[in-house]
Amino acid sequence: MLVETIAFALVGLVTGGAALLALPAYFRVAPALTLGTALAAALVGGVVAHFGVDGRQPAVSVAAAAVASGVLTSLLARPDLAAGRAPAHRHHPHRPGAHRASRRHRAA
Repeated sequence: MLVETIAFALVGLVTGGAALLALPAYFRVAPALTLGTALAAALVGGVVAHFGVDGRQPAVSVAAAAVASGVLTSLLARPDLAAGRAPAHRHHPHRPGAHRASRRHRAA
């Protein structure tokens, strides 16, 4: 289990480092937070997978650590704040009734 834990930690650090190097504009938070999130996600995901497969398939545990690390690190990405990108709006405030929500009639 010790060797797998070291592998999980390495996978997490590689995932976090790759995210920071590949898309630095998307990660406006501190680099330590990105690396810490990737590391913690890989450790938790790997340990859960290790006990899920009963420790018999370490490759599955390492793969699960990589998936967990990638998914949770991607939650920190903010492409709308990247340089040169305008924020995408889902509503049109200039259109009449754009902010009007559907209302239900209450029984009196």
